[in-house]
Parts: sequence; structure tokens; C-alpha cells
Amino acid sequence: MKIGIIGSGMIGATSARLFVKAGHEVAISNSRGPESLKGLVQELGPRARATSVEEAAAFGELVLLAIPLKAYDTLPRAQLSGKIVIDAMNYYPQRDGQLDFKGGSSSQFVAQQLPGARVVKTFNTMYFKPLGEEGKPGAPLEDRLVLFVAGDDAEARQTVSRLIEQIGFTPIDTGTLATGGKHQQPGTAIYNRLMQPAQAREELSKM
Repeated sequence: MKIGIIGSGMIGATSARLFVKAGHEVAISNSRGPESLKGLVQELGPRARATSVEEAAAFGELVLLAIPLKAYDTLPRAQLSGKIVIDAMNYYPQRDGQLDFKGGSSSQFVAQQLPGARVVKTFNTMYFKPLGEEGKPGAPLEDRLVLFVAGDDAEARQTVSRLIEQIGFTPIDTGTLATGGKHQQPGTAIYNRLMQPAQAREELSKM
């Protein structure tokens, strides 16, 4: 699969490594331009390329967003329309300022900014170190760590869930962007906690 990545920080770069290792092609971008990504792309090898943000969005069948949420208005809407878009962004008011989600989740807000995009919330609840180091592609699903998944498009959720399994984690569905998206936000019982599936399901049943 061709995967575009917007954002080359801890989550963006870590995810790029995982995707390339799983056999996917990656176009990675950031706000500083392709020249700033030469070292990372050399490390990633021939399946990776450095591009502009617009080119990464156009390249990917699936596109990962891993930038500060406050920069949402820099995203290339036209290129993301029709794409499966992974929202790995978290809302931190002290960094992002005051954003009005009108009672909804941050991912609903993102989806509203990207008309036509098939938004799936995931890759946002795990710190980058375990994400990069603790995947177990050969292990039974019940023995892996969980990445939570929320979305309104069932087919998009399934595609993203397969990708999660390929990189060595277990996808656990939390529901729609409205309900599951809120469950996955900072400050909840499942945010930034390493859990295997049984514990994850138990925690979700309490929410």
C-alpha cells in the first residue's frame, strides 16, 4: 500500500519505520520541506521518499496526520478528499490554544475540516517508544499491545485495522468518531496506557 505521512516528529517518523518494515511504500513530509528529511529517508531505505505535504497527501492511498492539532488549517483538503485519513493528532490546549469542538470529539472536528476524507482515529493513544519497539507481528492477537481505532466509515476502519495488525499490534474498535473518538482523547482511562486486548475491552466496558 502507498502511505502518505504528514508530520515527521516522533509518531510520524516511528510510523514510517513500521510501515516500511511491513513492506509498504511511504512518502513522508513536514512543514520544513523535503530537504530536512534526507537523513530519515536514507535510514528508511528505497521504499521511502521525502515530499511536500501536498505530494504526500496525493501519494497515499492512506494518509497519516501526525502534526500539532493547531496546524489543522494547513492540511491540503483537496488532496485528502476521498482518502483514508488516520488522525493521530491529540488536542492539548496549552499547545494548541482554545479550539471549539462544539461538544464533539477532536476527530469529528478534524473530519469537518476535511470534506470527503474517510477519517479514522488511531495511533494517538500510545507513546512513540512502545509504538516503535513493542510490536509483535508474529504473536497471537491476544498477546499483543492494543491500538484503539474509531471511525464512521467501516471499510476505512477495516483497512486501518489490517495495517495495525501488520505492524504487530491488535486493533480494538472503540466506535464512531463521536463516541470512540472521545474515549481515545487525552485524560481518558485508555489514553497512553499499555494494554493487551482483554484489559482494553474491560476498560472500554466501563466507559
